[in-house]
Amino acid sequence: MREHAVVIAGGGPTGLMLAGELALAGVDVAIVERRLNQEIVGSRAGGLSARTLEVFDQRGIVERFLAEGQVAQVTGFAVTRLDISDFPTRHNYGLALRQKHIERILAGWVGELPVVIYRGCELTGFVQHASGVTIELSDASQIRAAYLVGCDGGRSLVRKLAGIEFPGWDATTSNILAEAEVEEEPPLGVHRTSLGMHAFGREDYEIRDGKVVFASEGPVNIMVTESNAGAVGEPTLVDLRQALIAACGTDYGVHGLKWISRFTDMSRQAAAYRKGRVLLAGDAAHVHSPVGGQGLNTGVQDAVNLGWKLAQVVKGLSPESLLDTYHAERHPVAARVLRTTMAQVALQRSDDRTEALRDIVLELLGLEEARKTIAGEMSGLALRYDLGEGHPLLGRRMPDFDLATSDGTVRVFALLRDARPVLLNLGAAGSLDIAPWSGRVRLVQASYGGPWELPTLGAVSAPSAVLIRPDGYVAWVGEGTQDGLHDAMITWFGPPG
Repeated sequence: MREHAVVIAGGGPTGLMLAGELALAGVDVAIVERRLNQEIVGSRAGGLSARTLEVFDQRGIVERFLAEGQVAQVTGFAVTRLDISDFPTRHNYGLALRQKHIERILAGWVGELPVVIYRGCELTGFVQHASGVTIELSDASQIRAAYLVGCDGGRSLVRKLAGIEFPGWDATTSNILAEAEVEEEPPLGVHRTSLGMHAFGREDYEIRDGKVVFASEGPVNIMVTESNAGAVGEPTLVDLRQALIAACGTDYGVHGLKWISRFTDMSRQAAAYRKGRVLLAGDAAHVHSPVGGQGLNTGVQDAVNLGWKLAQVVKGLSPESLLDTYHAERHPVAARVLRTTMAQVALQRSDDRTEALRDIVLELLGLEEARKTIAGEMSGLALRYDLGEGHPLLGRRMPDFDLATSDGTVRVFALLRDARPVLLNLGAAGSLDIAPWSGRVRLVQASYGGPWELPTLGAVSAPSAVLIRPDGYVAWVGEGTQDGLHDAMITWFGPPG
């Protein structure tokens, strides 16, 4: 029987990112993926948020994405774009890039790491026992693992077999997505009618002065609202024609389907992200409307939160209780994403009362404080994990400063390339003692004389030291002493060696 420390069901963005994180930490990890390659048929996510770009920057791979995507101010909330160009980050923008390219680039990175991918098969069952999980595959083979992570989408079989509840809200809207030929050119762009939203575009486009300019030739990408929110099964060309006629008065002579699918605003979240040796991440843990572009980004950041914690438990450095912090930190994040997407769907309605509400929301988002607050949330830059009271940095992303060290200038994110924790001593050399953790935590003596500024919060006082987790979040802040440092070390990186 094949054995791995961790098996990941599903090789989409979340599964790939998690595999990369575990491999960087030296964990034997394998992905089970039903697709024979990384190709995607259809349209899914269309971009990366500022925080996801930072996460990729922490691992040294952001340039791969920037080279293929289009930088733009794509952060938004339902009815308006929110400019984050004044946010204190190297990536004060979003990146327009289709999911098929995101997955291909991620798979290329994972291919450079010691990750096994079993393609052309899928998980069909598993049994948990005291020391691990025995996983059954569709080719009748088995794999034994210490832990199983379900990254297998909104219909997650891992979640269902684990008996994890998936409460939430049923769909109120349903949309058909398709790529097809047309006899009559439709009006490209996004449109709103009394029946809902519809849009037309093309695969190739450019962003010019913040506006999308589509190619003038080729098949058309179509999104149109259906009259029946409870539609099930795969839609057909007939369904598409009927929806277009209802919304636009014509079907534009649509024919020659390349692909067709549907999505809804169903919003659900796993009641628990862990059950024994089985964990969930990405769409397996939360589903919602794609409005706002939060889905893929939330999943990738799930993976970065979980990866280093799972690695430490697998390697025996930390107790299993560390895995409970994954649910504690990421469940509230996705719960908030569900609420913000539901609010955005509500604002897309086109009755007179919703139009009035939308006008008020537009006015509010024009206020500086409101713009920064919502943009900070939608971009992922203002996220704070609840690690208790203390310095404003505690629980927030560490800014990517240029630090002065004895070896020259180094970026904070460059110190996180290998996904190891870093203790940054900005005070007197030798003032911090972490000898018992020296093999796990990298101690860097440095200085930084610039301002300490955080998105939405603004300026904060300069600390004397910062303990940075592998995911880039601050676990402890020194303010002239090392009070609480050893407790933080034990909490996050295990008891002394």
